[in-house]
Amino acid sequence: MARVKRAVNAKKKRHTLQERTKGYYGTSSRTLRGMKEQMQHSLQYQYRDRRNKKRDIRRLWIQRINAAARINDMSYSVFMHGLKLVGVELDRKVLAQIAYEDSAAFADLAVIAKKAVEAAQ
Repeated sequence: MARVKRAVNAKKKRHTLQERTKGYYGTSSRTLRGMKEQMQHSLQYQYRDRRNKKRDIRRLWIQRINAAARINDMSYSVFMHGLKLVGVELDRKVLAQIAYEDSAAFADLAVIAKKAVEAAQ
């Protein structure tokens, strides 16, 4: 079998690795082994955090809705339950945006939700 010379390909591979790990601290940007390990960890973190980002954003929406609901003398769970009873099908993203930008409209929703909860009891 013929011998394979890897000079160009190996150098390109190392150069690409070096470009991707530029700026990391210490060994992670200087030695080949350190660069490989750091790159592997970085890719794992990227993969994980693309999923965790969705959780974090949802938590932020819930915090904003809860804060606005408490300004209107309700808890988050009571507010969401009231909206469900009335049949308002706004998702948390939209509710958080309304709470953040238009407090008067959110107050109207809170009144509707409060009436629905009181009627259900």
